[in-house]
Amino acid sequence: MLSLNVFPPTSSSYSVTITKPNHHFSINASHKLKPNLLNSFQSSNLSLKPISQIHHSLTNSPSFNRFLSHPFEFSPKPTTQFLKAVSDEGESSPQEVNPNPKPKNIKKLVLVFGFWYFQNIVFNIYNKKVLNIFPFPWLLASFQLFVGSIWMLVLWSFKLQPCPKISKPFIFALLGPALFHTIGHISACVSFSKVAVSFTHVIKSAEPVFSVIFSSVLGDRYPIQVWLSILPIVLGCSLAAVTEVSFNVQGLWCALISNFGFVLRNIYSKKSLQNFKEVDGLNLYGWITILSLLYLFPVAIFVEGSQWIPGYYKALEAIGKPSTFYIWVLVSGVFYHLYNQSSYQALDEISPLTFSVGNTMKRVVVIVSSVLVFRNPVRPLNGLGSAIAILGTFLYSQATAAKKAKKIEGEKSS
Repeated sequence: MLSLNVFPPTSSSYSVTITKPNHHFSINASHKLKPNLLNSFQSSNLSLKPISQIHHSLTNSPSFNRFLSHPFEFSPKPTTQFLKAVSDEGESSPQEVNPNPKPKNIKKLVLVFGFWYFQNIVFNIYNKKVLNIFPFPWLLASFQLFVGSIWMLVLWSFKLQPCPKISKPFIFALLGPALFHTIGHISACVSFSKVAVSFTHVIKSAEPVFSVIFSSVLGDRYPIQVWLSILPIVLGCSLAAVTEVSFNVQGLWCALISNFGFVLRNIYSKKSLQNFKEVDGLNLYGWITILSLLYLFPVAIFVEGSQWIPGYYKALEAIGKPSTFYIWVLVSGVFYHLYNQSSYQALDEISPLTFSVGNTMKRVVVIVSSVLVFRNPVRPLNGLGSAIAILGTFLYSQATAAKKAKKIEGEKSS
């Protein structure tokens, strides 16, 4: 039982005593330090209550009861909101909130990267297997978004993932990013149906070129190191395209359009979603997936809907067992969502620089694995161009990370 005793002033001090079984605390306040301390208490919203009232207030407080059941649990306020508030108030930086952070678990990082890479490889392989016998990328891309939508609805329904509060401004802010995500996804899927997986990923490694160009048009400024880093990307992609055995104009243009869509999605998200920072990355991706499905499926019906049934029977004849075809389609849909989900989890665990390096290496792993699985012929110049493009992507990630670090140091010094 807690008790609070306030003794009247004797000559020059106040005495406040807090008593608990086996504990006794006493605080003395001098007139010299605060001569009107008692008057301040009485004039403020705070009031001095009898011991019985204090005990009754404490024992009936939800916060006090939560503290009793979870004495080491912090406030349930979202961490992102807390860090944002601390940062905005200028009292301290987010890095100062937790002075003794836990060391990174290397095994956990290895697992996160391992799942991320494995899921991406599985998606690319089975996505291409389906498209080889069922060349209807609009339907397959729609199904992949459908699986991701169902996955997120299950997570939210069973409270495995906290569901964000939905409002009209939030939905309107998502319409633009979801549209560009749809463009990026369907374009990549069409490219996969026309050319080798490795070639599509080489062209998609040119995404930083689009990012720098569009961001510069919108007013961002990049140092010379960033501009120099995109030169090997352009050179490597050009060399890979010229020497690609499975070269197809539509496949090339769709891969470029995919870069266009995903870059604009990222740029538009920063501008339209800056007032919704309390929504975490996985929930944001979930709602973008749902809206993208609503965008894509009606168009898919218009573009190739009349060919789905004849194409389905041809696919069954080519593969022999219907169950095998169903499994391939389902695996492509599930692992499309899983590898995107793992990328968000990886970004939560590591720095943006480490993430960008890991993303670059992931593309290398996917290219090599697809070449081994599908036995695509690779000419020496084609391999050299791919390597140069990937190297340029790595240099770009290093240069942009240095730019961000310099910007943060400038903000701190100012």
